[in-house]
Amino acid sequence: MSESSAEVVADVASAAVAASAAGAAGGWRRATGMAGVAIGVVAAGAAAGVALERMTVGRGMRQKARLALDSAGPYGSLRGMPGKAFADDGTELYYEVDDLDAEAAPAAIGPRRRRLFGRKSPAPVTVVFSHGYCLSQDSWHFQRAALRGVVRTVHWDQRSHGRSGRGVAQSRDDAPVTIEQLGRDLKAVIDAAAPEGPLVLVGHSMGGMTVMALADQYPELIRERVVGVAFVGTSSGRLGEVNYGLPVAGVNAVRRVLPGVLKALGQRAELVEKGRRATADLFAGIIKRYSFASRDVDPAVARFAERMIESTPIDVVAEYYPAFNDHDKTEALAHFAELPVLVLAGVQDLVTPSEHSEAIADLLPDAELVLVPDAGHLVMLEHPEVVTDRLADLLTRTGAVPAGATVKGYGSTSTAQPG
Repeated sequence: MSESSAEVVADVASAAVAASAAGAAGGWRRATGMAGVAIGVVAAGAAAGVALERMTVGRGMRQKARLALDSAGPYGSLRGMPGKAFADDGTELYYEVDDLDAEAAPAAIGPRRRRLFGRKSPAPVTVVFSHGYCLSQDSWHFQRAALRGVVRTVHWDQRSHGRSGRGVAQSRDDAPVTIEQLGRDLKAVIDAAAPEGPLVLVGHSMGGMTVMALADQYPELIRERVVGVAFVGTSSGRLGEVNYGLPVAGVNAVRRVLPGVLKALGQRAELVEKGRRATADLFAGIIKRYSFASRDVDPAVARFAERMIESTPIDVVAEYYPAFNDHDKTEALAHFAELPVLVLAGVQDLVTPSEHSEAIADLLPDAELVLVPDAGHLVMLEHPEVVTDRLADLLTRTGAVPAGATVKGYGSTSTAQPG
C-alpha cells in the first residue's frame, strides 16, 4: 500500500467510527427493540472517546477501505501444524503447533530443564497461548511471528471461537459457559498438543482467566510441569465492577439490561447478524474504542481486530457474557507463587482495567508488572514490540529460550547481542 493510499485509509478508518451512527442506531432500535437502548449507551461512550475527523466520507468509500485492508493485511495469516483435542463434553477444540527448529532444539533446553526432567533429551519447553473473548488464536499474530522456530508454541481457539467447534454442552444441553469449563478445555489441549515436558502458559483477558481456572482444578499440573506464566490484560475477579469508561448512569443502565438483551439477541441470531452488517461503521467505532488507546493505531491492525470480533456469532457472545460476573480465581493465583510470572496490561484498558493486573501482581509479589502507557485492551496488537520483548525475557528466565537467542520481528531477549 502506498503512503498516500495509507493516509486515505487512515482517514477513512477514523471517519468510519460514527459517520452514520445516528441513522444506523435508529434502524437498529426498530429492528431489535430493547437491544438498541443498551447498544445506544455503549455507542455513546465510544463516540465520546473517538475523534470524528471527516463527516463527509461516504459509506461506499468506507466499505472500499475495509475491503482494501482485508486484502492487503497479512495479520492472522500464520498457520502451523493443525490438531484437534476434545473437551470433556465432546467439544472439538482446534489448535496449531509451531515446532522448534531442529538446529535450535539442543540449545533451547538448559541444564536446569535437564535436571528437572531427568532425561538426556527432554521434551522442549512448550509455550501455550490462550486468547480472549470474541477473539481467536490469531490475536497473538505478532508474538507468534517473533517466536517461530525459537521455541515450541501451541495456539488454540477456545470453544465456539475461531476454528473450534461450538460448545456441545451449550448447543445440546443449553448449559451455561463457565470459566471452569474453559480451564478443563485448556487441559484437554495440553494433553493432546503437549503431553510431556515443561510448559509456559500465556493468557490474554479471558485466556488469562482460563489459565487461572486450569490451576484451580489441576494444581499438580502447575506444580509438576509449568515453569512460567504470563497474564496479559486479564483479571482474577470483580469484573462486575468495571465501568467500561461510561458515566455512572450509563454503566448502571448497561448492567441492568445487558444480560437480558444479550439473551434476546442470541435467540434472534440471524436477524442480529444482518443488523451487525448494516451498522458496520457504528460497530467499527465501538470496537476501536474498546480495543485500542493510541490515536495512530495502524488501520490494518484495527481492521484485523474488527474482523476477529465480527466473526464471533452473537449467540456465542451471549453465551459467554454471564461467566465473567461469576469469575473469581483470586485464590488460584497462589499456585503460581513460586514461578516466574509476567503481569502486563495497557494503562487505558477499559475492558479489564490495569488495576486488575495490579491486584494480581500484589498477590504475586515476585511477578514482573508491566503497565504500558497509551495502550488499550488489545495491547499485544497495539504495542506488540513491548509485549514480545517482555515475553521473550520471561522465556529466557524460564529456560525456554536460551540466553543469547534472538527473537525475530518485535523485540529480543534481554541478553541478545545487537547486529
